[in-house]
Amino acid sequence: MTLRLILYTAAYIMLVLVMFLLPFYSASGYSVVKHTTSQLGAQHTPNAWIMNLTFILMGFSSILAGWDYFQGYWFHRICLLVFGISLILVAYFHHAPIDALTPFNKHQDDLHSLFATTTGISFILLAICTAFLQTGRMHMILALSIAILACLFSILIFRFPQLAGIWQRSLFVLSFGWLLYEWSRKDL
Repeated sequence: MTLRLILYTAAYIMLVLVMFLLPFYSASGYSVVKHTTSQLGAQHTPNAWIMNLTFILMGFSSILAGWDYFQGYWFHRICLLVFGISLILVAYFHHAPIDALTPFNKHQDDLHSLFATTTGISFILLAICTAFLQTGRMHMILALSIAILACLFSILIFRFPQLAGIWQRSLFVLSFGWLLYEWSRKDL
């Protein structure tokens, strides 16, 4: 296992731990079921820096771990760069607080939403593109399934916002876990 993949694995483990443990040390009223990870890193939220640092580590480690995997495929690398950089920018521009009465910077919230959307779209493109690199039918189906699930979970977040935290956490565990699986296969 390369150092880049070890860094990505460590960032993934940190992401999973932070997604499920930080809510206990976050804003009062925060719910794992209802609220997203972006709201863990929101403006004026206790310990938001932990979630935002995790987003940054996931963005950087994704670029590092995936770069060699997509050697010779410039479009895939562009998707990977857009994905990683937009994830880093999600951490830089913070979501609005969960308490609607708390004053916040709307411009930051708007930019956060823009980069969160860019992260999702670029991930879906990356998964679809990765499907076409596969030599085995099962791995192609898996990559396309991840792309479809990413679309589905994204729709569910907006269609059933009272469960947004569950949908987004499921999306993150599956999507980042699939990247780890995929990049580990190449690394063997």
